[in-house]
Amino acid sequence: MSRPEHPAGERAWPDAAAGDALVPGERPRRTSPLVVLVHTATFRQARQAVPALIPVAAVVGLGDGLTTVVVLAVAVTLLSLATAALSWWRFSYADRATAVVVTRGLLARSVRTVPNDRIRGVEVEAPPLHRLLGLVRVRIDAAAGSVGTNEEELVVDGVPRAEGDRLRARLLSRRPAAADGPGPDGPGQPAEEEIARLSPRWLLYAPLVGSYLVVPVAAVGTLVRLLQELPDAVVPDLAGPEPSAGLVVAVLVAAVPLLALTAVVGAAVVNWRYRLVRRGGSLVAVRGLLTRRHTELEVDRIRGGTLSEGLGMRWVRAARVNALVTGLGQANRRGQLLPLGPRTEALRLLGRLVEDPGPLTGHPPAALRRRLARALTAGLLVTAGGVWTTAAAGGWPVLVAGVVLTLLGVPMGIGRFRALGHRAGPRSFSVRSGWLVREQAVLQRRAVVGWQVRQSPLQRRAGLATVLACVGAGSGGYAAVDMAAADVPGFTTAASSGSWAETLAPR
Repeated sequence: MSRPEHPAGERAWPDAAAGDALVPGERPRRTSPLVVLVHTATFRQARQAVPALIPVAAVVGLGDGLTTVVVLAVAVTLLSLATAALSWWRFSYADRATAVVVTRGLLARSVRTVPNDRIRGVEVEAPPLHRLLGLVRVRIDAAAGSVGTNEEELVVDGVPRAEGDRLRARLLSRRPAAADGPGPDGPGQPAEEEIARLSPRWLLYAPLVGSYLVVPVAAVGTLVRLLQELPDAVVPDLAGPEPSAGLVVAVLVAAVPLLALTAVVGAAVVNWRYRLVRRGGSLVAVRGLLTRRHTELEVDRIRGGTLSEGLGMRWVRAARVNALVTGLGQANRRGQLLPLGPRTEALRLLGRLVEDPGPLTGHPPAALRRRLARALTAGLLVTAGGVWTTAAAGGWPVLVAGVVLTLLGVPMGIGRFRALGHRAGPRSFSVRSGWLVREQAVLQRRAVVGWQVRQSPLQRRAGLATVLACVGAGSGGYAAVDMAAADVPGFTTAASSGSWAETLAPR
């Protein structure tokens, strides 16, 4: 009987003949039975089945009283418990000599095999319920996903802490398991070198980072919506048709420090006691207050890094650093090496990842004209519409909005132009772009797997081109936007390992 084909790096029929012989004593393992309690409490396995209970309850004819609520709660809990128990019973994993094998599924069985040389990183995390029961969740980043899906990781959920550390050390260690000593904390492990540690005062940068403001802004929106639904007797000014101007100003003034404080607290919870150390051939990042995460990346698979500076962070000279790891894709959280900190510290850390190619080369004035044209287009269109509406029906607010947008477009276009830059050094190269979030990518020359040069008709007329470096890490490509077309051959040649890049000159 023929076997189905699978993509490179995965096999659904592992056997000893294929080179996956079991390590002595390494039989397929089960996770801890305590994980059933975790999945039951979080409804992880029953989330898709719970909505089906609502039409069932309607057909049965249950009312809307307390009895119905109790019956539904019991039914949902039992359903969650049953699905969690079945999922645990049908799940197993094995770390073999050359691959990791994960088996799951009740009716449709899935056996996924990922060779060890395809593993790009391992993260051990302990959410609150897991920590309470002494369990962890192991996330294994693989270079190849499942057939027809975007999965890039294997998840082994609900193993004891010691087993999670053993699995992490086993998968990322270059040496045989017997040479590693007694365990991840034993004398056989190499000494640690601390590279970075989050200072508590760096948390004050959090209100300037958009990702830390998402949750508090959503919370404020929910609170405002809730207050609007309250009776007039409870909140008369907000519930009434015309809220007082004083109350609106007071709410806005109070919301600003509240949002800032919430962002700082959120950053502290996520990055509590953050440390980045080098342990042998790996970089290890540990962070988290409620959910403790232990992320490990192989140094030899790191091809560079990105320096990200939001608009607010640039005002206070702060930045973030992410590592670009082959096969890891856009796993920003796992590749994050400095969540937030001073720009000087970020540059120092980025210099540890990859050699600095030197100061960036600016782009020609034609790129400035393109940036200004794009930034001013929206404002000019709104202004033209405002002139027409003002003449027809007195719509002066549209005209004012158009003028404001046009005036704001000038500094925005200049800022976007100043962010552009590129540089090729002896062993690395760098490209930079962006305005609201300025990102500079510094990559090793060996990371490049190809180049793509793009020219629109307007770029060709202006003598510009956009050069995309195709790499097998991060987002997959990093662009030098609107650089001089005459500089393309020299840049691609200097940033590549071979002379073939000379053929990429625009024609």
